[in-house]
Amino acid sequence: MGNRDARVRGLAARAGGWSARHRWAAVGIWVLFVVLAMGLGSAAGRVDVEDGEQLKGETSTAARIVEEAGIEEPASETVLVQAKDDTVTSTDPEFRSAVAAVVTAVERTGEVTDVTSPYDSGTVSKDGRSALVQFDVRGDPGTAGERIEPVLDAVADVQKEHGSLRIEEIGGASMMKTFAEAYGDDFKKAEYSAVPVALGILLIAFGALVAALLPVALAITAIMATMGLMGIVSHLQPMSDTANSVMLLVGLAVGVDYCLFYLRREREERAAGRDAQTALRIAAATSGRAIVVSGVTVCVAMAGMLFTGIAEFEAMGLASLMVVAVAMVGSVTVLPALLSLLGERVEKGRVPFLRRRTSGSDDSRFWAAVLKRVLARPVLSVAVATGALLAVAAPALGMKTQNLTLDQEFGDSLPIVQTYNRVNEAFPGGSEPAEVVVKADDINAPEVRAALADFREQAVSSGASRGPVEIELHERQNLALVYVPLVGGSDQDVAGAGLEKLRDEVRPATLGQVDGVEAPITGQVAGNKDFNDQLVGSVVPVFAFVVVFAFLLMLLSFRSLTVAVTSIVLNLLSVGAAYGILVAVFQHGWGASLVGAEGVGAIITWLPLFLFVILFGLSMDYHVFVVSRIREARARGLETRDAIRHGVVTTAGVVTSAAVIMVAVFAIFGTLSMQSMKQMGVGLAAAVLIDATVIRGVLLPAVMALLGERNWYFPKWLRGLPDLTHDESPAAEPKTRASWEDEGDRVPV
Repeated sequence: MGNRDARVRGLAARAGGWSARHRWAAVGIWVLFVVLAMGLGSAAGRVDVEDGEQLKGETSTAARIVEEAGIEEPASETVLVQAKDDTVTSTDPEFRSAVAAVVTAVERTGEVTDVTSPYDSGTVSKDGRSALVQFDVRGDPGTAGERIEPVLDAVADVQKEHGSLRIEEIGGASMMKTFAEAYGDDFKKAEYSAVPVALGILLIAFGALVAALLPVALAITAIMATMGLMGIVSHLQPMSDTANSVMLLVGLAVGVDYCLFYLRREREERAAGRDAQTALRIAAATSGRAIVVSGVTVCVAMAGMLFTGIAEFEAMGLASLMVVAVAMVGSVTVLPALLSLLGERVEKGRVPFLRRRTSGSDDSRFWAAVLKRVLARPVLSVAVATGALLAVAAPALGMKTQNLTLDQEFGDSLPIVQTYNRVNEAFPGGSEPAEVVVKADDINAPEVRAALADFREQAVSSGASRGPVEIELHERQNLALVYVPLVGGSDQDVAGAGLEKLRDEVRPATLGQVDGVEAPITGQVAGNKDFNDQLVGSVVPVFAFVVVFAFLLMLLSFRSLTVAVTSIVLNLLSVGAAYGILVAVFQHGWGASLVGAEGVGAIITWLPLFLFVILFGLSMDYHVFVVSRIREARARGLETRDAIRHGVVTTAGVVTSAAVIMVAVFAIFGTLSMQSMKQMGVGLAAAVLIDATVIRGVLLPAVMALLGERNWYFPKWLRGLPDLTHDESPAAEPKTRASWEDEGDRVPV
């Protein structure tokens, strides 16, 4: 087959052409960029999100007042002393001896202060079987979890000496330590497993070690560079461990995908008889363009998280946006240079027993058979696929979101969960009371003191609390901290109702009657409610931003109003189906045991919006890649149905490989111990699986077949918009010699 020249224009084609001509310079610049980013990031250090910066509303106001007053609330701990049966009560000598032993043991560690016996504080349960020894951890409360182990060991030693009693510790520091260990172990498992899993699948997909290592190497270097950039950017937008983990997840997914798209197209062109330089330039102008369009779309979707006003989400959105941008740039710059340098050596390290995989055609027999039936009956295919997706999405209509309690998050997998449940059962609301931060011009003024007394009385009489309500005065700062155990304990719905009574009824009738008094109510239940309210309030602007900008990008990239509309609709169907699966499995518990989970009655608050943004972005990878190939074939003169067949069948292999990697990586998160991570992993894996099969393999070709030439409808009044489609020209046979004279790089075809 002869090679003829055609000029190409566009960012991806020009970048690929320059990199192929200046191979060592491109590789050197990339390595220098990664090293500089890591070095500067390490030197700058990372600033993490502070608790007081997480939310707006009352929770944030309370944190600000306490911080401005210079009051550092210590991490509080509680030791539960509880009889294992009804034969022993708090008045028995054995029980008293155990309480005294706990008090002595924790004081001897030197790590605690203000140790209070239950006989002095009155923290004995109504049935007399349970009592709480309370104390504070010395030092910075933010690092208390790192210093609590000697205290935990001391309590464990007392337990060994009193076998007839339960002696267990719980509190801010011990839960911090438990969360850090569980969270850290989970993410280490996920991070250490993800790369080998991706590499193993790539080895099967390519059949050669060097070809399989390229996508992983690109993803890892993009992640390393982004980690450095996060340190620099964190001085403007604080980051977090969660943002770091999400960045790793997204970076691995898109980094591998982009390289996979590029590499498979280059190998496909070589298998079709192109010389190495021609194959590389065609890949740069076609797959490179798809990567740029997809990358920009994913970045726009990630930017949607910046509209939530929640610091954690803003950190996740910015970190994800950066890693996608870095992976995209690396894919269209250093990757062509590496492929040009390697040449035929990209096939080195052939895996025994695996035949050479040169293109997607070897992997697409199944999809060719499916597509034949889909195109033969497009109306039936659309009806069946849409009906199935809507049925799967139906449970999402009853979605309930809330922050998961400790027992919901970990089930019975951690001993501290059982302690948490026992404390809540014996002292409802006592382990996580609401905290009212009362600020006045003069905290000792008679009207303020009277209002505090009224608040304490009405908090109990209103039914919001069973008491005891404790007031801690800070006279020098003119502050009072009021601790109100909410009814319901770990039952978020009941505790939430108690919080509403405090905020809407008790506070206005008492503290609200005194001029100049501020009294924001915070605490875990209040924080959960404020977080949920703020997240719900940000749904519309985030959805609108992501959908509108994705629509505009599709419109400009394909110069088709129809393609832009169908892209949005199909992605929304995919996200809806993922929501339905989440609700069915984790809220209702249908089939939860199949994924090692359990129905916890709710979806964690942050997940629906997070999933929408991530999935809407990532699903564009496949959509842009497949539709670009269809449009490319149509531009060559094929009829629409033939173009659809060509586009879907030739991309089936690479889309399948990319989807399998994503599903496998996301499924790893479904195996972790935390229910929130299970929900995230299952939701992401299910959505990608649906997107790569039902959407791209059935619904997209069926809809496009029904629309026919209307797929390319572009109203005259829109034709003045920028044209971003010209990168596709290399795959088309040039009609005249004159077309070679256009400005741009030459690409033999």
